[in-house]
Amino acid sequence: MRFFSMIRIDETLNQAPSERLLTDMQQLMEEMTRNGSLIATAGLTPSADGVRLRLRGGKITATDGPFTEAKEVIGGYALFEAASKAEAIAIGRRFLEVHGEGWDIECEVRPLRDQGAGCGRVDCVE
Repeated sequence: MRFFSMIRIDETLNQAPSERLLTDMQQLMEEMTRNGSLIATAGLTPSADGVRLRLRGGKITATDGPFTEAKEVIGGYALFEAASKAEAIAIGRRFLEVHGEGWDIECEVRPLRDQGAGCGRVDCVE
């Protein structure tokens, strides 16, 4: 099964990765790529670089970042393969553990919907 994980950060803390974290994360990503579990991953630039598009009542609006109403934002993501939800959680834990004690972050892990298995609509509960 494929899983998508989102790393949530508090941008107001201005945490920057150390050289050690970058090295450890690189090693983890290389290991997971070699064993076939990691499909893609990346860190995201600050929300100040982004734009939010919203569809409401048939009208699309755009709001430039930073998004002051949101304390926590997505700081990075990973797309990976895991045999079970438990294995996916273990992978998410590894991403968090690499950061160490100095970080206050959250990882949300969710399975991707198999478009071939059901109706394929966003509101479809399979």
